[in-house]
Amino acid sequence: MLKSDGMLENVVAVVLEEIHPFELGVACEVFGLDRTADGLPGYDFAIAGARPGPHATHSGFAVDVPYGPERLAGADLAVVTAAGIRRTYPEPLLEALRGVVEAGGRVLSICSGAFVLGAAGLLDGRRAATHWRHSEALAARFPLTTVEPDVLYVDDDPVITSAGTAAGIDACLHLVRKVQGAEVARDIARRMVVAPHREGGQAQFVNRPLPEATGESLAPLLDWMRHHLAEEASVEQLAGRAHMSPRTFARRFQQETGTTPHRWLVGQRVLLAQRLLESTTESVDAIAARCGFGNAAALRHHFGRRLGTTPLAYRRCFAGPDPACEPTIP
Repeated sequence: MLKSDGMLENVVAVVLEEIHPFELGVACEVFGLDRTADGLPGYDFAIAGARPGPHATHSGFAVDVPYGPERLAGADLAVVTAAGIRRTYPEPLLEALRGVVEAGGRVLSICSGAFVLGAAGLLDGRRAATHWRHSEALAARFPLTTVEPDVLYVDDDPVITSAGTAAGIDACLHLVRKVQGAEVARDIARRMVVAPHREGGQAQFVNRPLPEATGESLAPLLDWMRHHLAEEASVEQLAGRAHMSPRTFARRFQQETGTTPHRWLVGQRVLLAQRLLESTTESVDAIAARCGFGNAAALRHHFGRRLGTTPLAYRRCFAGPDPACEPTIP
């Protein structure tokens, strides 16, 4: 059984030589900075490896790792950073990771950190993601795992796996949003100057070339769409605002966002609904109208598909006084 969804306090970043600095930096940036002065939650953050002491990085400098596997005892979350692909992994570290899950905590991997979770047996019978370059190797090495090669991250609670580099930020912010609410995740993202939410099912990369015709970024249009979520707009109308043909617009939208206009809009509308449920007492019908869903039934449908809970259950959890409240996650 998972610890309360309100429990995300003891966080440990797990490293192996040679450390990949960017992926370690993701964990440090999201969970290792003290933002309590801004009213954000604080984390008891630490870095642990197979042994304490200096660890080389693949960038030519060393990191002093203060803890060994014992530091994972009692962790609410272990973030396994990129570790490369190797034949074996230290068994004490694998045992400690299994212990995190057995005690009701979560584990989250970034990039090739998924291989560490696989070696610990934590991916058996689960869906998982890793960097697209390693997807085939992960599937071959751990045949009991369903590898999703194109997505940014996969949340198969209590195991979350993500693709390379920036997808690790997305996965970490996704978990913060899930456990501590959209407002906390949004404020952390604002401090990091990154997008507050990218849906896990978005594509890792685009394997089609950009169209030959040049054009400005869709960023102004995306900003307009965010501020007009209550308005219905067809692909043809959006394409007109972007001064493109519908076909070119749909292709460019996929290239710039990794998803379709419809899926992007639904995601943004759900995010707005989360914020309104957390911060207002408006009825579900009123929130559905403000978010562009039209009615409460449509909001409940999309809310359930995206978050695995209902709008009222979400409000009870994240706008109510009970920190132990836990939404139903399928």
